[in-house]
Amino acid sequence: MKSSKGTSSGGRFVSVTVGRSAFTSVSAVEGIRLSRDAQGRFAEFDRKGLSPAQRRAEIIKAHSLKTK
Repeated sequence: MKSSKGTSSGGRFVSVTVGRSAFTSVSAVEGIRLSRDAQGRFAEFDRKGLSPAQRRAEIIKAHSLKTK
């Protein structure tokens, strides 16, 4: 888990980034689950070793309206 410290409005805050498995667990408690398509897409991203920017671009492309 990665964290960073900073200031906001003069106060201190800590930002925490959770990993995929922790996020999945929290989401499951809230009743949120990835579709099979999304799970497959993320597995493909892992196999290809895509960067975060490349992953975002692929997600946007997958959900963009197809125009002719």
